Amino acid sequence: MVATNTWRTHVGGPLPKIPKGHPQDQIEAFEMALIERLAADATPQNASEVAERTWDLVHDRPEDDPIKARVMELHTELIKLGPPIIEP
Repeated sequence: MVATNTWRTHVGGPLPKIPKGHPQDQIEAFEMALIERLAADATPQNASEVAERTWDLVHDRPEDDPIKARVMELHTELIKLGPPIIEP
């Protein structure tokens, strides 16, 4: 539910097509699609917001959760974007 609301609020547009399969696998695929979409839209200006949104999805999961692992990788990538550029 959190992932669906995050998609609608911060990505917009139709939800991604998820292949048929086990419900847990479908949820995982959707969450991964959300994380990748948020990552693709990240800029120095919104990197901290992207980090916050993605962490909200996984903060209470075990360390070996694959979605949490991807979010932690993403946070490293977001740091590399650098500080926001302030326009005059």
